[in-house]
Amino acid sequence: MTQSSPPPSSGDTPRYIAHRGLSARAPENTLSAVQAAHDAGCEWVELDVQLLGDGTPVIWHDAGLKRCSNGRGKLFKLNAESAAKLDAGSWFGAQYRGEPIATLEAMLTLIQRLGMGLNLELKVCRGRNAIELVKAALPPTLAVLPADKLIVSSFDRHALTAARALETDPDRLRLGVLDDKAPKRWWQETERLSAYSLHLDWRKLKIKRAQEIADEEIKLFCYTANDPVTFEKLWDWGVDGVISDDPTRFVTHAEETAARRGSEEKSLDPAAVMNHRQR
Repeated sequence: MTQSSPPPSSGDTPRYIAHRGLSARAPENTLSAVQAAHDAGCEWVELDVQLLGDGTPVIWHDAGLKRCSNGRGKLFKLNAESAAKLDAGSWFGAQYRGEPIATLEAMLTLIQRLGMGLNLELKVCRGRNAIELVKAALPPTLAVLPADKLIVSSFDRHALTAARALETDPDRLRLGVLDDKAPKRWWQETERLSAYSLHLDWRKLKIKRAQEIADEEIKLFCYTANDPVTFEKLWDWGVDGVISDDPTRFVTHAEETAARRGSEEKSLDPAAVMNHRQR
């Protein structure tokens, strides 16, 4: 049985994206997680952005504070001063004690310095204003990162619509439509938004839908996969990239698969067989 492997990277399409930074090895959505991703050889990270109560954009996933910090309550009840006092690292490991909640500004500075690509998810929690988030987060991001280093995605259609209204050029702002599985009329959604990509749950993806998306030349990214062996078949379906807590697993697996194939092809080469017999 032939094993599948990812196609080579093409242009500025990311193949492997570190989910919330290298979140398998560092506290998610932190400066340390992004630095760890870079140090491990990752070229792209996926991060969540939402607003504090005073309108400051920060890198954070949950509506609440408890899971990933020593704080309690809701994120939107904080301002920049109170957020800066929280520890967003100790929950993951003692070596990350004192890790701050990263502001978008600080994160963009780091990503620009490291030369990395960013998939920024506009995280609109229940009751929060999508338009305000877009207005606060998108302009500074566009000001720092070039088009080929940025994909902006969201589950929230109001956020995506506002983002496209703010930047109408699809070559300057690549939008990704996030969903658990492709909507029935996914092509209408991507066309309306002039979207670059669909971001779908790999466990719910069907081969027919994946091939339809590939035929329309819409990029297809799948989240959040951590087992490269189980994921293998999706490369053959036309998936362009994977969002993973540890993309290095996929890189290692791809390298091992390529090396194995090379060894098998060499063993079947008639000249190699003849040389072996003559020894």
